[in-house]
Amino acid sequence: MKIEFILNGETQTIEVHPARRLLDILREDFHLTAVKEGCGEGECGACVVLMDGKAVNSCLIPAGYLEGKSILTPEGFKKTPRGQILEEAFIEAGAVQCGFCTPGFIMAVESLLKENPNPTDAQIREGLSGNLCRCTGYQMIFKAVRLAVEKGEE
Repeated sequence: MKIEFILNGETQTIEVHPARRLLDILREDFHLTAVKEGCGEGECGACVVLMDGKAVNSCLIPAGYLEGKSILTPEGFKKTPRGQILEEAFIEAGAVQCGFCTPGFIMAVESLLKENPNPTDAQIREGLSGNLCRCTGYQMIFKAVRLAVEKGEE
């Protein structure tokens, strides 16, 4: 199946089986390895990307669903002003340890902040509830989100 979609702002066309996962296409065909496979079942958030501005688990998205969609990966997002703010906030807050889950968290934060630019602590927790981290204990990640919100207001 021939599929055309936008990837990090550029139109892409790929010949692929319609059931192939977006996660595999990103990693294997486009060499965008910030998206990780943690569980392969949509439970951990390590593979989160934005599809038409909304956070999705790329391990659950079949290629046939990509036609005409816009996909933003961590590699594309980090080049944006808010991507840079979030990266700095995660570093400053000590929210990065092993780093495996960090790209997925950052993409989930972007989805949250697009809908709610000034979330409460409860809204941050809810917005990131689909992402798992085995290292940080989450408090530093929540702190990074609050710090990013403050930096974005400057």
